[in-house]
Amino acid sequence: MPLHGPLFNDFREKESEYQFALQNKKLLKVNMAFGPIWARSGSMVAYQGQIAFANRGSGGLGKFMKQAVTGEGVPLMECTGNGELFLADEAADVQVIYMENDSISVNGGNVLAFSQSIEWDIHRIQARGAAMTGGLFNVSLRGTGFVAITTKGEPVALDVSQAPTFADAQAVVMWTSGVRMDVKLDTGGLKSMVRGGTGEMLQMAFGGQGHVVVQPCENVVATPGDGGGGGAARALGDLFG
Repeated sequence: MPLHGPLFNDFREKESEYQFALQNKKLLKVNMAFGPIWARSGSMVAYQGQIAFANRGSGGLGKFMKQAVTGEGVPLMECTGNGELFLADEAADVQVIYMENDSISVNGGNVLAFSQSIEWDIHRIQARGAAMTGGLFNVSLRGTGFVAITTKGEPVALDVSQAPTFADAQAVVMWTSGVRMDVKLDTGGLKSMVRGGTGEMLQMAFGGQGHVVVQPCENVVATPGDGGGGGAARALGDLFG
């Protein structure tokens, strides 16, 4: 019995000449003919051809130790072989970037995949405000190649050179080279603190030249009985603990 309907036409595989391309806004297609890649462990949803997956953990002993200390990192698998590989992360939106001898700083939870030519590490962000709480850590990606990150919803890329720029620390996805970051603590004043706070105590302040990418969703999930300031307090623990 023949099948009818738009499914097999509207959602058929898309052809691309690039290593990384969007199959749709939530699904990344990787052309393995360009060579091996690194991908978030567990992000494979399908593949065609002969592709092997090897768990590389946190990327070596040094990075494993940094991840243990900072709580940041990316559990990676090395993908090798030939064919087409499809990656996703809980139906989050996927954003593809091509870097040419450049670098970006990314929240580890937003890294989906990157070319094997890209170097990565966990780094401490030098910021005056971060020093008062012991340090802030992120994942740096450097070199030439493709990077795919995820966002919860459609993000906004803010040009920090246009005006002083501030963002909720739990909504910041990444920023480009040339951007300076500081941490701003805003209690909302004594009356606000007495009433439980605003929930926006920890902010990131950006300047310099470049862009900061912010997603329309905070990574901290409120729990029942959590006061207005609880999210901010937990954010401090998550980022600096």
